[in-house]
Amino acid sequence: MLGLIGKKLGMMSIFDERGMMIPVTVIQAGPCQITQIKTIDGDGYNALQLGFGQKSEKNVTKPVMGHLRKLKGYLPRVLREFRVDDVSGYELGQQLNVEIFTEGEGVDVGATTKGRGFQGVVKRHGFSSGDATHGSTSHRKPGSIGASASPSRVMKNKKMPGQYGNTNRKILNLKVAKVDPERNYLFVKGAVPGPTSALVTVYKKNKPGAKRQLPGILV
Repeated sequence: MLGLIGKKLGMMSIFDERGMMIPVTVIQAGPCQITQIKTIDGDGYNALQLGFGQKSEKNVTKPVMGHLRKLKGYLPRVLREFRVDDVSGYELGQQLNVEIFTEGEGVDVGATTKGRGFQGVVKRHGFSSGDATHGSTSHRKPGSIGASASPSRVMKNKKMPGQYGNTNRKILNLKVAKVDPERNYLFVKGAVPGPTSALVTVYKKNKPGAKRQLPGILV
């Protein structure tokens, strides 16, 4: 899926032609420059490697400098790879911007969620708190975690306190509410992962989501 790398600028509200308020996330998507073109003959698959942002030469390693030597001084802050069906219409150094998206189409947005550190089960998993009365000793404790004499161990994937956040997440089937080519802004309906100024990746969907037929259920 072709897409763009961008930066989350925050959330706001816009109004459609009917006067309905729509909560949107504003993403500065691109411009992204093609830094490498992979083909089936040379690499086994078709893909475009895109760069976003800019950083100084002193912060770039020699292997990366050699990788980008054909781009005439372009040193992107981050590189991402997007698989595509056909690379014949692209060339090295070409810039892609928000014009590859259209209003109303579906997109998938991936980013790293906010890191919240080591948290208990109430915040991490939504457990209910214990009694808040005098004498209670289990205000925010997880409770029993054992399995008696058999199998005499804590089962795998037990919901426990631990690291919360700072993981990769992708939100599927979001809708593009507005495209602003002049400022390279993409207005996506709803919320996306990550804090303000977080790096995000916006993927175009190859085709509209098809309904899947499950036994007795249409979803």
